[in-house]
Amino acid sequence: MGNALFIVWRETIEAMLVIGILHGWLSARPDARAGFPWLWGGIAAGLGLALFLAVTIMDIQSWVSANALEWFQAVMPLVACGLIFQMVWWMRRHGAGLKKELEAGMESAADRANWLGIAVLAAVAVGREGAETVVFLYGAVKGSANADIALGSATGFLLALAAYWLLSRGSRFVSWRAFFRVTEVMLLLLGGALLVDGAEKLVGLEALPPLADPLWNTAFLLDDSTRAGGLVAAFTGYRAAPSGMAYALLAVYWALALGVLLKLKPMRRKA
Repeated sequence: MGNALFIVWRETIEAMLVIGILHGWLSARPDARAGFPWLWGGIAAGLGLALFLAVTIMDIQSWVSANALEWFQAVMPLVACGLIFQMVWWMRRHGAGLKKELEAGMESAADRANWLGIAVLAAVAVGREGAETVVFLYGAVKGSANADIALGSATGFLLALAAYWLLSRGSRFVSWRAFFRVTEVMLLLLGGALLVDGAEKLVGLEALPPLADPLWNTAFLLDDSTRAGGLVAAFTGYRAAPSGMAYALLAVYWALALGVLLKLKPMRRKA
């Protein structure tokens, strides 16, 4: 439930930020009011794309063999980990100029009365967040009870509405910059957990060597099969008795995160 709550919360806020920027720009341009139906149509199309992806992923489980499903469930956490890494990289690179980039695209479309372009811009922006949510949820919460996933997702959505309201009030409560910095760290922790999960599944399928199994055993301090240990494991990749391969890959992951992402400077738009 915790992973579903955080994923939906974070991705919903990002989607609402994009929608808010596009809606605000149209509202400030009386000559662009005709773009509103196209904006909402694009948002609906983006949500539809995400729903289509969700249905497709769930359908895969019903027609593939048990062995193929094991491979699919091993690879999906790794795909989700890669998407998280790419998303954090993209936000650090473009986040500061996101508003200007979106408004520039809207300006260009409005000047040419290309309302379809506005719809496509909205669909791509919302569809990207929706698709990431689907992949992250499948990678992070598969095996959980459907009721827990639904409850976590609904709670995350409601919390996102409240958080967006606070963020839209400005620095009086919390700044967008602080929000993205904190959630970037949380996303990277979740990405590491997904990497460990996928790596251990591949070790179990004998696609990767274990190197050392177990590398150590700290169950006497914190057992990841307990409720508290499971929560820590879900968000950090902690294992009481990890394989050497899983933690070797986790070490490489954090070396890249600290060495590349945290030192990455925002891209400056050319005048």
